[in-house]
Amino acid sequence: MNKKQQGINTLCAHAGELADKEFKGAVSPLYMSTSYAFEDVEVKRYPRYFNTPNQVALAQKMAALEHGEAALIFGSGMAAVSNSLLAFLHKGDHVVLQKTLYGGTSNLVVEEFKKFGIEFTFTKDLTPKAFEKEIRKNTKVIYIETPSNPLLTITDIEAVAHLAKKYALVSMIDNTFASPVNQNPIDFGIDVVIHSATKYMGGHSDILAGTVISSEENIDKIFHLAKNFGGSLSDYTVWLLERSIKTMGLRVKAQNENAGKMAEFLEQHELVEKVYYPGLKSHPDHELAKKQMKGFGGMLSFELNDLDSGVFMKYLKLIKPSMSLAGVESTILSPAKTSHALLSPEERKEVGIKDGLLRFSVGIEETEDLIEDIQQALEETRKDMLDVRI
Repeated sequence: MNKKQQGINTLCAHAGELADKEFKGAVSPLYMSTSYAFEDVEVKRYPRYFNTPNQVALAQKMAALEHGEAALIFGSGMAAVSNSLLAFLHKGDHVVLQKTLYGGTSNLVVEEFKKFGIEFTFTKDLTPKAFEKEIRKNTKVIYIETPSNPLLTITDIEAVAHLAKKYALVSMIDNTFASPVNQNPIDFGIDVVIHSATKYMGGHSDILAGTVISSEENIDKIFHLAKNFGGSLSDYTVWLLERSIKTMGLRVKAQNENAGKMAEFLEQHELVEKVYYPGLKSHPDHELAKKQMKGFGGMLSFELNDLDSGVFMKYLKLIKPSMSLAGVESTILSPAKTSHALLSPEERKEVGIKDGLLRFSVGIEETEDLIEDIQQALEETRKDMLDVRI
């Protein structure tokens, strides 16, 4: 049976397994060596060259999950982003990026690309026309992120892929928020798929990693840059990540269900001003999300109605105010103070990120317990504000 045709849980559990030929163990063996033989071997293995046994096996799993030909594993999501972009962009080239992106990616482009002589443009909106309008003669790459961080905007993947092919450009997507469980951009024509594997692939808030999946040809181009930048991942963490991915399908589906229920609860609450979640019928891109996503994800954002978001987070007892996302535990944060803190207030305002916006990563807890926690925190925050006004 072709691995591309296997179900997501089967791929998570079995794709890219290393066989324990000596002891017949049920899980992949861990090869901790950083030094391998160079004579009388088919492959000269070296950790920085992304080709140790565990690195190769995990890359095969990543490729299978995203329906690609090959993959590389990096030390962080930003290592995957930077290596992918710089592998295809050189001095004098231009890249078109969508308006709403992870703050770290925006910061990389704005602060570093000028040093390399690389030109860039952020689109005015997310329509196909907006992307096409920004394409120049020296454009080489189109870069998107959908659903986006933190406003959960949806970009038409197929339309962007079509544009890239029309103008002979390389299309790239950050697929972190969706995960391979909910979205497979290569099936829509995207060339390069990037993940912060720290998030849904790791899933337990204890692994830092990144990955990029594409064709053999594209991965080879990225590899030739990456081997010089030194962003490979230690084999122990590679092994931990392979273990974590085995349950990704189960975890993400549970988070999808919880997030949908939480979004509906928040949308109906009188103390919540606005909810951003593509699974809601009120989301402006709900129909597009249905077209290209298998599930709507475990991430949502919301704004409170005339309440202090900082005070609200202090009253939460179960949901943890925490920096990252996508763990089995529910977490919440202020994008203005964390993921998008590197942007100026003006830049945040331009992309629609208000200071009071809260990003909610929904975990696998019982939905009733999450609702109770938010309800009590909202009530306590309202009491505090009433006391202050009195």
